[in-house]
Amino acid sequence: MADIHIDDFCRDAALILLHLYNAFPRPQAIYVEDISGPDEPDEVGLHSKRYMACLGTLLWLASEGYLRYDSLIYQDGIDQAVLTNKAFVLLSAASDLRLAEPPANLPGTLMAEKGALVEQIRAALRGGHSADISAVMRYFLANRPEAVTSPATLPHYQRQPRDD
Repeated sequence: MADIHIDDFCRDAALILLHLYNAFPRPQAIYVEDISGPDEPDEVGLHSKRYMACLGTLLWLASEGYLRYDSLIYQDGIDQAVLTNKAFVLLSAASDLRLAEPPANLPGTLMAEKGALVEQIRAALRGGHSADISAVMRYFLANRPEAVTSPATLPHYQRQPRDD
């Protein structure tokens, strides 16, 4: 049985981190519906499992030290969220994992920027393949900020060809 909830977690976490990275260092409100899509509470006001899992991802990222926020906005999201130093360092560091190789003729500064982990997350989200998104997020979560200048401890990810 596929662990679809883990794929959803990885996608949600990637979107949350990318949203905060794009706004860094300005604190932002992050709403669950912006990440997981629209949700209609049932007749007693309870949200779907998918919606609550996305809210759980927001709170988990905060409890693990990847973001901080001022307050919970009911069950709608979090207010004044910003990346922590730990997350910013990991996202902006050079990555050994490559989902998309930048063109060889780019200037050095752009080449370095395209080699950052955040660019690999963007490439995975653009591609939309759950396996790629999961791989890049597992790579992100497995790294420590103090180890970003050393070689990655995970084996190099090789994208598998699709059967369609």
